[in-house]
Amino acid sequence: MPPALLRRPNRLVFIPLPTQNSLMPTVADELSQLTAFLFFWQSHDRAIKADLFSTAVVTRAGVFVVDPILLDHSELGQLQQCARVAGVIVTNANHHRAATWYSQQFSVPIFAAADVFPGEKPTRFIQIEDGEKIENEFEIRQIDGAVAGEVALYHGRDGGVLIIGDALINFEPYGFTFLPSKYCRDQNEMRRSLRKLLDCQAERILFAHGAPILSDVNARLRQLLDVDC
Repeated sequence: MPPALLRRPNRLVFIPLPTQNSLMPTVADELSQLTAFLFFWQSHDRAIKADLFSTAVVTRAGVFVVDPILLDHSELGQLQQCARVAGVIVTNANHHRAATWYSQQFSVPIFAAADVFPGEKPTRFIQIEDGEKIENEFEIRQIDGAVAGEVALYHGRDGGVLIIGDALINFEPYGFTFLPSKYCRDQNEMRRSLRKLLDCQAERILFAHGAPILSDVNARLRQLLDVDC
C-alpha cells in the first residue's frame, strides 16, 4: 500500500488476553495474507467444536477487523505495520467473539446491526443498516432469515471482495453452501435475501466459517443461488 494511505499505528499497550478457561476461543497464532490489503486468521473453538475465521481489510481509513478472534501479539503487530486499526465489524449476533477486546485495545468503534447487541451496547457501538457504508469503504447488505443481525460486507477494491458472517459457509463435509436450516430463522428467506449479493462484482469471498474462495466468486454464487430456481 502506498505510504500516503497509511496512518500512524495504534500504540501497542496490550490489554491482557482472556484466559483459556474463559469462553473465548484459543488464540490464533498465524496471520495469513491473501493480497496486499486482505488478511485472515483462524482457530478451532473447542467449546462449540468449530473452526472460526476472521478477516482484516486494509483501507484508506485504516485496518478493519471483521468477526475477530484473538490473534497472537506478534502477528497482530505485523498487521499493524500495514496501517492503524480503525474499527471492528461484527456480522451477526453469534460473532461477538473478541470484538470488545479489540475495541478496547485500540480505542475504536464496533460496527454492527442493532440486533447483534440486543441488550446493552458496547461503549463504542455504531449501528449499521442495509445499504449504508462504513467509513465510505464497506457496503452493507442485510441478510434476512439467517442469524439475528446478519450482514454481508462488500468492498470494491482490486476486483471486489465479499465477507460473509453465517449465511454462507465453506468447509468440509459441506463445501460452499448455505447455512444449514436448523441454524437459520428462515432459510428460504435467507436464500432470497442472498440474491442481492449478485449485484456485487467480486473476485474473492471470505467467511466466518470456512476457507476463502479466491476466484470465480460471482459465477459460483450465482450457480448456488440458482439451484432452486
